[in-house]
Amino acid sequence: MKKIEVIVKPFKLDAIKEALVELGIQGMTVSEVRELREGSCLTADDDFSENYQPRIKIEVVLADGLVEEAISAIQTGANSFGRNDAEILVEPVEKSIRIRTKETDQRGSPHAPGSGKGTR
Repeated sequence: MKKIEVIVKPFKLDAIKEALVELGIQGMTVSEVRELREGSCLTADDDFSENYQPRIKIEVVLADGLVEEAISAIQTGANSFGRNDAEILVEPVEKSIRIRTKETDQRGSPHAPGSGKGTR
């Protein structure tokens, strides 16, 4: 299993969500985050709102076989042909445990095969 994390401009969320849903990926975590502007230097007196830009972080846990398709879908949905469109991180997931049922590994991930979500 892998975890894909992408940080994008807020207006790209719907396009990315639609692209992932087309692959059958329905479960994801979405968080509002702030990103430091490129080239900014901070001091203790700086105003938070002036130096940080609002962004959305999307996290998806997938079976290894869906990762490349999901990355391609995210790239298509996130691309506005501008600077700092998005950053995609892919990390291995050692173990996933579903709290209610105590299922582990791929069955424990709400996005992995056998869970009814995040699969085709």
